[in-house]
Amino acid sequence: MTDLVAIAKIARPRGIKGEVIADLSTDFPERFDGLLSVTAVLRDGQHRELKIDVWRFQNDRILLKFAGIDSVESAETLRDAEVCIPESDAVELEEDEFYDWQLEGCVVETAEGESLGKVREVMRTGGTENLVIQGQGREYLIPFAEAICVTVDIDNKLIVVDPPEGLLEF
Repeated sequence: MTDLVAIAKIARPRGIKGEVIADLSTDFPERFDGLLSVTAVLRDGQHRELKIDVWRFQNDRILLKFAGIDSVESAETLRDAEVCIPESDAVELEEDEFYDWQLEGCVVETAEGESLGKVREVMRTGGTENLVIQGQGREYLIPFAEAICVTVDIDNKLIVVDPPEGLLEF
C-alpha cells in the first residue's frame, strides 16, 4: 500500500448538504489547487477514496465537498478523518528541509555514537522546532537546529546530534 501524508483533518460537518470543515495539516494549502481525489483515513483506520467536488478556504480552515457525500449524516461518518495524499505527491522541499513525518521514527544518537532514542514527534513552539526523543526511561527535547543536529539522514532514519553541554542533563 502507498504511504500516505495527511494534509487536513476533518473537524465536523457543515450545513445540511454534506460539506465538511477541516483543519489544515500542510504548510502548502495551495496544494488543493487541481487536487481531484484524496484518501480519507477514518477513525477506525479504514481508508476511503474520495473525489473532491468543491473546496474553499474559510478563515484558517478548509471547506470540502466530496462526491456522494450529500447529507449531514454521511458527512458525519468523516468526522476526525485524516485527509491524505500519497507520499509521492508531497510538495518537494529544499535540500535541508524535512517534513515532520520524515523525522518521526528516526534514531537519534550523539556524535560519539550514544543512542538517545527515536523521534516521537516534532514540537512547534513558534521559533526553532524541537525534536521530542523517546529514550530508555526518559524523554529529550532537542532543538532542530543545524548547529546541534549535524547529520540528518532521512533514507537511513538517523539523526546525529552534537548537543551543547548540559542539554541532555535532567
